[in-house]
Amino acid sequence: MALSLDSHRPPILETERLRLEPLTADDAGDIFPLMADAEVMAFWDIGEVDDPDVIANIVEGQVAEMAEGRAFYWALRALADNAFLGTCDLSEIDRRHHRAEVGFMLGRGAWGQGFGLEAMQAVVAYAGANGLKRLMARTHLGNRRSDALLEKLGFEEEGALRGHVLRDGERRDCRVFGLLL
Repeated sequence: MALSLDSHRPPILETERLRLEPLTADDAGDIFPLMADAEVMAFWDIGEVDDPDVIANIVEGQVAEMAEGRAFYWALRALADNAFLGTCDLSEIDRRHHRAEVGFMLGRGAWGQGFGLEAMQAVVAYAGANGLKRLMARTHLGNRRSDALLEKLGFEEEGALRGHVLRDGERRDCRVFGLLL
């Protein structure tokens, strides 16, 4: 199947409990509380961010990546009440090799309820239906929740990246996971 991720805007995806909507600049206000939360950001490449303008710039960059066709980013909203729960993405899209990286971030209020798994099942299905043949994910060493979620999706650990991230003055190791579709 030919890779057909040619749109520069991802579609709306729906699951039993979630709606995944294409990220817009307006979502920065919903993302700020997540990225300002030290627990949510504990296993990210950057620490918590206390400046809403920085978050607005990050989101604008993600929207620009979508316009260039390099990534798809979604805002996760509960179908029941439209509450913002987090984000997920297909990034680093490589059309030549039919591969991409996946990522996700949930607010603490959404932890432990299966929302991350449900959202990522939709993203993985979308990726496979649109010609991607390999997905990759990276977690920081010790991020057991994300590791377990990836394993439930069928990702397999493929190795470690020693000292891959410089955060707060120290080098952090990352685990690499892969899934063939």
